[in-house]
Amino acid sequence: MPQAYLEKLDEISRNVLKASLSGQKLLSERVRRSLEGDPSMMPQADPLHANPEVLNTWEHILSDPELLMQSQADLYAGYLDLWSNATRRMMSGEASDPVITPDPADKRWKSDAWRDHPLFDAMKQSYLLNQRFLMGLVEGAKGVDEATKRKVQFLTQQLVDALAPTNFALTNPDVLEEIVKTKGENLTRGLMRLVEDLERGDGRLALSQTDMTGFEVGKDLATTPGQVIYRNRVMELIQYAPATEQVRKRPLLIAPPWINKFYILDLRPQSSMIRWLTEQGFTVFLISWVNPDASMKDVTFEDYIKEGLFQSLEVIEEITGEQQVDTVGYCIGGTMLGTALGWMAAENDDRIASATFFAAQHDFKLAGDLLVFADEEWIAEISRLMDAQGGVLDGRTMADTFNMLRSNDLVWSFVIKNYLLGREPQAFDLLYWNADQTRMPKALHLFYLNAFYRQNLLAKGKLELGGHVLDMKDIQIPIFMQASQKDHIAPADSVYRSARLFGGPVEYMMAGSGHIAGVVNHPDAQKYQHWINTTLPETREDWMKDAVEHPGSWWPHWRDWLMALSDEMVPARQPGGGVREPLCPAPGEYVKVRS
Repeated sequence: MPQAYLEKLDEISRNVLKASLSGQKLLSERVRRSLEGDPSMMPQADPLHANPEVLNTWEHILSDPELLMQSQADLYAGYLDLWSNATRRMMSGEASDPVITPDPADKRWKSDAWRDHPLFDAMKQSYLLNQRFLMGLVEGAKGVDEATKRKVQFLTQQLVDALAPTNFALTNPDVLEEIVKTKGENLTRGLMRLVEDLERGDGRLALSQTDMTGFEVGKDLATTPGQVIYRNRVMELIQYAPATEQVRKRPLLIAPPWINKFYILDLRPQSSMIRWLTEQGFTVFLISWVNPDASMKDVTFEDYIKEGLFQSLEVIEEITGEQQVDTVGYCIGGTMLGTALGWMAAENDDRIASATFFAAQHDFKLAGDLLVFADEEWIAEISRLMDAQGGVLDGRTMADTFNMLRSNDLVWSFVIKNYLLGREPQAFDLLYWNADQTRMPKALHLFYLNAFYRQNLLAKGKLELGGHVLDMKDIQIPIFMQASQKDHIAPADSVYRSARLFGGPVEYMMAGSGHIAGVVNHPDAQKYQHWINTTLPETREDWMKDAVEHPGSWWPHWRDWLMALSDEMVPARQPGGGVREPLCPAPGEYVKVRS
């Protein structure tokens, strides 16, 4: 045996031993802390408390002979065709049309081997047949209420995704090829990376999606020039420097979600919405939310509105002299903005002249998969976790929840790359932002889950805030509602229902792609498309009938909508306006606090 090979084998053996010892130490420490009663070391075995719903659903399935017989007949027929085709292909090389094909958007099967190699092609089709069988049974269950079926569908899909042959070394052709090429070194590297991620997560898997040393906020990301011109306990208010000699007289205030950091709107210069808005002649102000610690556990939703949005309006008027602003709310920031508008309407407060919503919901009846995490049992589990963490929900829990909504793209693809292929995570700006999560204060987060997702109080006209019962029909200002065609967090149908809550003129516009790319789509990228229909019929299906598709970004259309409301121009304004001394350069300090 060549000396170089022996040396490599010795290195691999040492690495395996090192990883094993580290893993044993980590496991021992976790067991010790569990035995001592550390609540963070004792997660619930069934955090969604879904066992009763799963049993109930399968009782209905098993008591429906028509559903069972039809589903089994379809599965049996599919397998007969599959094995007939596979046998013919193995014996004679004759290829037949596949019995079942994956969704074109499913990236798991992009390797040529899943199509060209008879064994892997048969394995893929067998998995897809089983997936269709299981999901079809749950979908076809009769007598099961909507919430129960939604939860069981979600959990069944998680199970099906986890059991995909792509997730196992011996049934993934790319991994097998890498094992041969590296003589198994990829598995050794993957084992070491797995232990490192467990150590970084203090015994809980902190899956690496990107190289977190590859970027620095304020240096590589969030680089549009500006200044923090106000700070309090919940937010920093940033005013961005003008990029034109003349600016629109009416300022623009952006309220991003506090569940993520704002710089998704200022990721890179070539994709930054904030930079683009300054180049279009807007005076842009933006709320950068604090990354809260346990001292803020009792801060409320009402506090965020008063100390965040309302305080920003006061500072903007002080600096610019303008008594009215246009506003933007993204995702949860949009839910907050819509709620604040109802509050302001009740008090005849007209400081906001118009509101634009990016992927934001106010009616949560059709809020998608996140409704799975908003029932009484899950909210109780979230409350338990926050108590164990000192009154805040850690950023990793939030990241895990959102990753589960797209588990194949955001979980299993990285399990394969990191642990089976043994590759180093690459620096990717979007994934860096996605991993740079924030914490949630207990009072704020529980109110949000209960009032909006669980009880849908705002849409029902039952939400009490600031001493008022809010009625969305009282909001008469112009509204622009952006939705995204493939949004799994704020589904297009849900945003459409929200648009119909307002009492004044509303324009609903749908963009291509999803929750992030549907919003952040710079015109220079020339990507995706958007649909425009200025009417607002009863259903989104009726809206689509007369909607006109346009290529590329929707940003110019929105800019023109804003300018049509007010196009008066004034000399460019510098941050602070000579009234307030800037506190520090953008992107500020709050956004740099890591969870």
